[in-house]
Amino acid sequence: MAIESIFIGIFFLSLLAEYMDATIGMGYGTTLTPLLLLIGFSPMQIVPSILLSQFICGIFAARLHQGAGNVSFDFNNDTEHNIVKRLGKLGYLPRSKSSKVAMVLVLSSLVGVFIAVLIALALPIFYLKFYISLIVVTMGIIIVARHKIRNVFSWKKIIGLGVLASFNKGISGGGYGPLIVSGQILSGVETKNSIAITALAEGSTCFFGVITYFIVGMNVDWFLAPYLVAGSVISVPLSVYTVKRMPVKQFTLIIGVATTLLGLFSLYKLFN
Repeated sequence: MAIESIFIGIFFLSLLAEYMDATIGMGYGTTLTPLLLLIGFSPMQIVPSILLSQFICGIFAARLHQGAGNVSFDFNNDTEHNIVKRLGKLGYLPRSKSSKVAMVLVLSSLVGVFIAVLIALALPIFYLKFYISLIVVTMGIIIVARHKIRNVFSWKKIIGLGVLASFNKGISGGGYGPLIVSGQILSGVETKNSIAITALAEGSTCFFGVITYFIVGMNVDWFLAPYLVAGSVISVPLSVYTVKRMPVKQFTLIIGVATTLLGLFSLYKLFN
């Protein structure tokens, strides 16, 4: 009975963590990983299952956000774009702006992860985590201070954001969601769009992680996966509805506060 209670608890923890993650774009892995470690599960049981859960729920959430009108994804080829015309048959760019942002974030993540691996081998983990926590706090404070100001959209900021966020993910396993959401807002992406784009980008990133584990994973334990997936999938429709109903300015302020608190909590854990 005790074992059954533990897995029922894991189911509800996943549900709550995914509701938070799909609503404000951050917090799933950051919340679940330390809790599951405290319960007694090993990293090789936790990380692959969280990646699988985030992949499924990220794609599911992006689809529901599209249906709810929180974002407009269109991945048909934008044949009228100058880049596509110049490249001819090899040219491809998705039509909608949100799709372009998602694609740029996913592609730039390859660069960020590569750089992260090189640096992670040379720097102590303490300084890496300290650096990430400071960035998250800083971006949260900036969002709070500017939540009533409309930011001008910039592709340069989006590309830099994708590299930076994936760099953080590559060196520490975290810091992706908070930076992707807050960075998009500061780069001029509308708040509700940023949540849906983050779901799609992070889901796609996790897909590559899951595939890698399936290829390598002789010692991977997927035992937790059904409980994490079930709990998180159930929460997605409610979070999408929450995003749809939330006024944009208040929603932006909530994300700024949540990002700041998450960064401060990371700093607290680092020094205690």
